[in-house]
Amino acid sequence: MEFDLPLSPDLIAVFLALFLLEVVLGVDNVIFISILAGKLPQHQQARARKLGLTLAMLMRIVLIFFAGWIITLTTDLFHIGTLGFSVKDLILIAGGLFLLFKAVQEIHHKLEGDDTEVQGPGVVATTFGAVIVQILALDLVFSLDSVITAVGMTANMIVIIAAVLISFSIMLFASGAIFAFVNRHPTVKMLALSFLLLIAVFLIAEGFGIKIDKALIYGPMAFAILVETLNLAARARADKRRASRAADAPATSDRSSLEAESDGALS
Repeated sequence: MEFDLPLSPDLIAVFLALFLLEVVLGVDNVIFISILAGKLPQHQQARARKLGLTLAMLMRIVLIFFAGWIITLTTDLFHIGTLGFSVKDLILIAGGLFLLFKAVQEIHHKLEGDDTEVQGPGVVATTFGAVIVQILALDLVFSLDSVITAVGMTANMIVIIAAVLISFSIMLFASGAIFAFVNRHPTVKMLALSFLLLIAVFLIAEGFGIKIDKALIYGPMAFAILVETLNLAARARADKRRASRAADAPATSDRSSLEAESDGALS
């Protein structure tokens, strides 16, 4: 690995590509963290969100320094027929199954109408520690895939670490707004859970050696976000028109009453 920084157009292009990759993975992290943190008491939600992202950043930086060892994780440990499985494959499959389970569980809770935390006999409340452990488990999967991809693009440690630090700083700053937006709009939350399902299937497929172009994953996600943005804008305009009509209705009623009283007085 290299620690010098010879500025060149190629190195800048690699940095921008890594930065974009880290931002995309960071958004995935924020969505997952937002859904998990939303189950905590309100006074713990911001702390869980910030701690989860900070630990994810630190984990990724630590793994970068062990990049030479991490690359060896791609060596097959055993074969089932013609299909070989490495440590990386097993981690991706386990992480994908975990994410698939959590996404399906959350979708089920929303469809059944019991996605809010209800305290009572037989109900186990979500704890702060449990949320952090789940966040770290998925961060490990995302970090492993990210580091292997980054090392394949460049051996310059400064470029990789800079991309991680800058992207996570942006995500940490924007996480509050993303958290509030996802939890304020039920349709957006369901869309985010659908994204997690898609990513889970992608991780499992990659673990089984099926290479899927990331553009085929994030392209439809971007299109779905655009459609949902248009839906939210249309809904906001409709709500504004209804509020305007509701505000005008009493004024119209008052004018009609005054006119009726005036006609009565004249007669």
